[in-house]
Amino acid sequence: MAERMADVGQRVIRDYMPDQHRDFYAQLPFIVAGSVDAQGDAWATLLKGQPGFIFSPNATTLDIAARPDTSDPAAAGMTDGAPVGLLGIELHTRRRNRMNGVLTAIGGGLRVQVDQSFGNCPRYIQLRDFRFDHAPGRAYQGEVETLSTLDDAARTAIRHADTFYVTTYADQARRQVDVSHRGGKPGFVRIGADDVLTIPDFNGNLFFSTLGNIVLNGKAGLLFIDYASGDVLQMSGDATVITDSAEIAAFQGAERLWRFSARRIVRRRAALALRWTDQPDGVSPASLMTGDWPSASERLQAQQLAAQWRPSRITQIVDKSAHICSFHLTPDDGAGVLPHLAGQHLPIRRMLPGNAKPLIRQYSLSVAPSDGYYRISVKREGAVSQYLHDALRVGDRLEVRAPAGDFTIDANETRPAVLLAAGVGITPLLAMLRHLIYEGRRKRRMRPVYLLQSARNLAERPFARELDALLAASEGALKLVRVLSQPGEAEAGVDYDVAGRIDMALLSQVLPFNDYDLCGPPSFT
Repeated sequence: MAERMADVGQRVIRDYMPDQHRDFYAQLPFIVAGSVDAQGDAWATLLKGQPGFIFSPNATTLDIAARPDTSDPAAAGMTDGAPVGLLGIELHTRRRNRMNGVLTAIGGGLRVQVDQSFGNCPRYIQLRDFRFDHAPGRAYQGEVETLSTLDDAARTAIRHADTFYVTTYADQARRQVDVSHRGGKPGFVRIGADDVLTIPDFNGNLFFSTLGNIVLNGKAGLLFIDYASGDVLQMSGDATVITDSAEIAAFQGAERLWRFSARRIVRRRAALALRWTDQPDGVSPASLMTGDWPSASERLQAQQLAAQWRPSRITQIVDKSAHICSFHLTPDDGAGVLPHLAGQHLPIRRMLPGNAKPLIRQYSLSVAPSDGYYRISVKREGAVSQYLHDALRVGDRLEVRAPAGDFTIDANETRPAVLLAAGVGITPLLAMLRHLIYEGRRKRRMRPVYLLQSARNLAERPFARELDALLAASEGALKLVRVLSQPGEAEAGVDYDVAGRIDMALLSQVLPFNDYDLCGPPSFT
């Protein structure tokens, strides 16, 4: 990892600002700033002004025609020669860039000499439109509230937040200060015992500036903003990174956690000149792909029941082809869905009429772990499968145990995945495909995948619409080849791609290599 980050740093972290960054800063109505005071406490704040209040006279200098208000705890660390972290973020477009440097006071503003300059991805940013409530240079006249602990209003603000900003720093050859953005679903920051905050860390730019600094000195400053009222809640305290916890796997999208305990808390109501309005449908798609703490708690509860048969209710039954039907299942015992690996099967148990004891079967799950529910897709053959088709209705119950199986896939692998499916053998491969596309969109690194799906005819080919939707969502990473052995009146190029069967000649034609996974009946494999 260290070698990888050294390579990333050489390629994307510069000691100057590209022209597009300089132009970007000039159009902003605010910039997030991070500073460290004489006590070594980190603070995050906003510097505001009409667009144009930030100007770059050259590629290594950024002038800001604003200073923090004297009531702002971040002001103490923004003096001549002090290191500072800057984050330019445009909430209405999701653009953002970061710059760390050294401050000099000039006139009524600040000059920053660039130390490090780099871009950031647009993920986890909620779209908001800004307006000015009053002149940005007006001195703050309200009360500066110094809190010893979080009060009810502060807890409410944190619980409702989908965004906050965090300042961290490290003292090595020289002090470097960094400030960054964190986002998720409302409530992604959990308030625990003694007001300790727990924050999931999602896949990001792989710079690890924030977490790396926390590991080095364990200090951080957090800024929460009420975008409607202009209230700011600033906290400085101690932070730790958590890399080994069951909660990491339970919280969808989390790759690690970190915790923050405030030592100093300052609230200034209506302190900002700016106000923001949420854009319709402005929730970040990346945030929607993450979990929440109630769901994580349910998953942890489900983990305690992994060795037991659990009642599950059928919530939906959908025909997928002439002979394949999908059953959607949700736990009916108050605990959550136990996460599975894409490709695993689900053991089910059901008492059939005329039998002295329940029958147990294993059915492949045809959904990804991120889908948050179980779906088995069953072909009408065999006593249990026919019973599922003929007797069960929405609202009926099956008993299930924890998903199992070693036929899984690694979404982080870089070489292309090849999935060969025949008939109902598509089910575990569909789960894999859904997982690859979900993880690729979440991490913005899609593993290339070839799916060759074979069926006898159009009526017997399952999941046609779902596969078309996945193809559209794959951003070109998926190549889908539909094969019919008896196409009949199906239209070539529209309903299918190849007539015949999946054989070595077809594989040689489609694939630039010769290793792949396949799933289907004995005659196929």
